[in-house]
Amino acid sequence: MGHENNQTKEAIEEWLISYLAENLEMNQDEIDVDIPFDRYGLDSSTAIMMTGDLRDFIGFEIDETLPYDYPTIESLSQYLFDAQNNQSK
Repeated sequence: MGHENNQTKEAIEEWLISYLAENLEMNQDEIDVDIPFDRYGLDSSTAIMMTGDLRDFIGFEIDETLPYDYPTIESLSQYLFDAQNNQSK
């Protein structure tokens, strides 16, 4: 950790899809990047765990409220992609 491990937006999306599928016991192909997390039954404790694991994946601190500020996989992955690019400047 702490090294330059910039992820593509697609890689972040894939990570989120995989995470949701595993934790919500769904198939990855059932998850749409434009459907809000709460429609999948993502509760606050799972959202907090997700942001912690996601922080490890992308390599920088993120706020636990991000899944509420950016409530879809598409919007959250775009935000994180932009944020990591700003971090590395």
